[in-house]
Amino acid sequence: MIANFELINELFRGFHIQRWNDRVRPMNFTEIDKHSHKLIIAYVLGKYEEKAGKSVDWEKLIQYSVFEFLRRIVISDIKSPIYREIKKNKAVFQKLNEYVFDHLKDKIKNERINKELVKYLFREEDDDLTSKIINAAHIYSSFWEFQIVRTSNPNNFQNLSIETELLQEIKKYTESPNELIGIKKLIERNSITNFVDLCGQLRFQIRWAQTPRVPQTSVLGHMMMVATLVYFFTADLQFCRKRMYNNFFCGLFHDLPEAVTRDIISPVKKSSPEFDKLISELEKTLAEQEIFPHVEPDWREELKYFTQNEFENKIIVNNTIKTGQTNSEISEKYNKDEFNPLDGNIVRWADQLAAYLEAWHSINNGIKSQELVSSAISISNKYLNSDINFIDIKTLYKEYQKKLE
Repeated sequence: MIANFELINELFRGFHIQRWNDRVRPMNFTEIDKHSHKLIIAYVLGKYEEKAGKSVDWEKLIQYSVFEFLRRIVISDIKSPIYREIKKNKAVFQKLNEYVFDHLKDKIKNERINKELVKYLFREEDDDLTSKIINAAHIYSSFWEFQIVRTSNPNNFQNLSIETELLQEIKKYTESPNELIGIKKLIERNSITNFVDLCGQLRFQIRWAQTPRVPQTSVLGHMMMVATLVYFFTADLQFCRKRMYNNFFCGLFHDLPEAVTRDIISPVKKSSPEFDKLISELEKTLAEQEIFPHVEPDWREELKYFTQNEFENKIIVNNTIKTGQTNSEISEKYNKDEFNPLDGNIVRWADQLAAYLEAWHSINNGIKSQELVSSAISISNKYLNSDINFIDIKTLYKEYQKKLE
């Protein structure tokens, strides 16, 4: 299994790495939140380019984004201007990437993924559409953060130079030959900007809000953790392009309705079947009223596919969504783009593992409560006797359990 104990803990470090930590901040800005918002923006930019008739390599976009997230975790707190200067010196940058790969290779423990990671780390800079989307999303998400940081540091003499540099980088993607339709719409404050802002605000919503924890985790960061776990779980399967795309973005968007409902904790949601059903209906209604009007009409059904009944396996046959397939059935019969397959149960396993990790790491750091302990036990008990044919999730939970003993 690619998603092993060491790799998962490396991913979780994204919640600890602080951004803009040389500035006064109204809240923590973490690396995992940044990458989550960046990928949401990349999704928006990619959809606009597809709408214009261009081809986006979504598999490459997902893989490059996951690998870059891992690299940023390893190199941790190198400021962007310093990192850009390092990249200009090819010999030094190669040494840095050698360090990154040496740190990750034994954690990934998969020959194929390690080979792909090597190709990514030591490649020449790409200039194709997919890479432009990733780079533009990176810059815009940094600019989004900076607008908040600037208000907390109004008299900082570097504000003007940082803003000018970020705006110049963004401007590159409004002009030929790098022009991206979505960036122009974001700068012009079209309605899609409201959607990007709503998603960005999920970093303000702290999970387990009633329970002291270390580290605190946001809804936005949790979505990225789930999406990344889904990526590594799905990588264990034979997958068509649409299957990886659907699984990953379902993981990334699965908590999108919380932008308008806030994070209602699972014990409350599950307190009764009637209440759980009511919450689900309210999420749908509020999403229709407050989220979907801000995205292009022809994207809405896809976002609903990701956010409604998100933990069910699905395919589409004759324009009708069908549920109830096993992962094996999807692999054997429906593993083709034409069926639009989505492994909702993989998203559920990743979601519950991410919640378990949030409790486990706090307990392991010495901050625990009855709620954290009981939640960790409840989640792990679901999987300690579970046999999932392509994911050895039972062994994974056993390893975490041993570390607390």
